[in-house]
Amino acid sequence: MNKKIIAFDADDTLWHNEPYFDEAQAKFCELFQDFASKQEILQLILNHQVKNLPLYGFGIKAFTLSMIESALELTNHQINGVNIEKIIAIGKDLLQKPVELLPNVTEVLEQLKGKYRLVVATKGDLKDQHRKLHDSCLGHYFHHIEVMSDKLDLDYQKMLHRLDCQPENFIMIGNSLKSDILPVLNIGGTAIHIPYHTTWEYEKIDFEIEHDNFRSISNLKELFEIL
Repeated sequence: MNKKIIAFDADDTLWHNEPYFDEAQAKFCELFQDFASKQEILQLILNHQVKNLPLYGFGIKAFTLSMIESALELTNHQINGVNIEKIIAIGKDLLQKPVELLPNVTEVLEQLKGKYRLVVATKGDLKDQHRKLHDSCLGHYFHHIEVMSDKLDLDYQKMLHRLDCQPENFIMIGNSLKSDILPVLNIGGTAIHIPYHTTWEYEKIDFEIEHDNFRSISNLKELFEIL
C-alpha cells in the first residue's frame, strides 16, 4: 500500500476505555436497583445518551448528564441531592481512570514513526482525550491530534482537507465499524478494523462489511502484513 497517513482511533484501539463505562453503569444500576431491572436501566441510559448526542456530543461529561436524566426518570423526579452527588462522583471517577495501553501499541507506533504521518482521530470530550493522550506518553508519535465532535463522512473529509491528504492516501484503524470503518470507506479511504472485546451498543451494526478497501485484523502487529 502506498499510503501517506495512518490514523488511529484512541479509545479501545490504543488504550482500554469501554470497561470503565461498563463499571460505571454497574454502579449506577446498583444505586437504582429498587426502581427497575439492570437491563431496563441500561436501556434507559442508552436512550438518553442517543437522544442527547446532538446537544452534548460524546464523552464522560455527556454520559454523566445522561445518567442524571435517567435517575430523574427512574425516580419520577424524586431523587435527592445525595444520590445526584453519587452520580456525579461516578462521572468524576471515570475522568480520573488510568490509561492502560492495549498490547503492542508502543511497538507498532515505534516501527511506523518516520515512515508515515501518524494521526490520532478520535471523538469524545476534548479535555479528557488530551488528558489520556498525555498520560499514555504516546503523543510524540503523532503528527496530528484530531478530537472530532462525531465521526461521519463529512468529519473525515474536513480532517483530510486540513491534513492536505486525499482519501486514497489515508488509512484509518479502529475498533468501531460504525465510526472508524464505514465513513472512511464511504469517502474512498482504507479502513482496518481491530475488534475490542466489548462495544458500546450505539457503535454496533447489524450487517457484514464487504469492500475492497476493508481489512480486519485481530492484533495490531498484523498491520504490517497489510502494509
